[in-house]
Amino acid sequence: MRTLPLGTSGIRISEFVFGAGSIGGVGASASTRGHGLTPEQGLQRLDEAWDLGIDTIDTADSYGGGESEKTVGRWLHDRRPEGVVVSTKVGLISRPDGSRGVDLSRGHIEKRLARSIERLGRVDLFLSHVPDPVTPVEETVEAFSRAQDEGRIRAYGVSNVDRAKLEAVLRIADERGLHRPALVENRLNLLDRADEAELLPLVRREGIGYTPFSPLAGGVLSERYLDGNAPEAGSRIAVAGDLYYKGFHSPENLAKVAALRDIAWERSTSVSGLALAWLRDHPAVTAPIVAPRTFAQWDAVHDAMAIRLGEEDHARVSDIFG
Repeated sequence: MRTLPLGTSGIRISEFVFGAGSIGGVGASASTRGHGLTPEQGLQRLDEAWDLGIDTIDTADSYGGGESEKTVGRWLHDRRPEGVVVSTKVGLISRPDGSRGVDLSRGHIEKRLARSIERLGRVDLFLSHVPDPVTPVEETVEAFSRAQDEGRIRAYGVSNVDRAKLEAVLRIADERGLHRPALVENRLNLLDRADEAELLPLVRREGIGYTPFSPLAGGVLSERYLDGNAPEAGSRIAVAGDLYYKGFHSPENLAKVAALRDIAWERSTSVSGLALAWLRDHPAVTAPIVAPRTFAQWDAVHDAMAIRLGEEDHARVSDIFG
């Protein structure tokens, strides 16, 4: 598997990132705890990712109520893999009643970074999980930059941001002589291309890495739901469709996926493999985040690794979902 530079940070990461957000639950919501991978299943997926050549792991302090970070930390401690890049996020708080809060204050960032380092052994990339509507952006950027100055992290990034929020972070960093964010982690896939209009041109111009999550739209960008097949119990759409994948599973979108299948057949590959290849070969993308629930779901990554899309083929796929 290839490794690629993460923007201008000097850090290199594998062309796919393993997303550990399903360990202990599905994402950060308290309502999905226990519906994801068990710790033992998570360790298996981590082994499989490493065997495939994936050297970058993405987690968050809130995933699975902390179970994701704990499991990744256990894997790192037991396997001692060399050259792994460890990325985690801070700021999103999931309460037991299902509500959410956000805290990107200096004190919260420092406290949670110490806990993440304790769980994981180290943190290479440290990201804000979601924007904080209360804490001044200056305070947040200063806290991340200070952590980088002190060597507690190698670089920091932002997640779930729009162009205006990224511009604000860059402006403050430049005005105050602070470190700039090295990466953006947002959702991008063939069914959600909102970032293409305004954010991605900025990301490319400023030399920032971009690691999109939800590359297969909760499994909708696969053969799984074509030909009238309904979501299976335990699938991401069944468990968290309204929470994370709202609007993806629709007749209109499935018609587009069926058209994508025609191109996949031409190339002797799978729909999911083609959708992943489209994302990986996107000119603004550094590395998509993949999170297989089962060993069989690695097939999509294998299929994507076997093909490369030139500009014409990439545009042909894009046009279906334009």
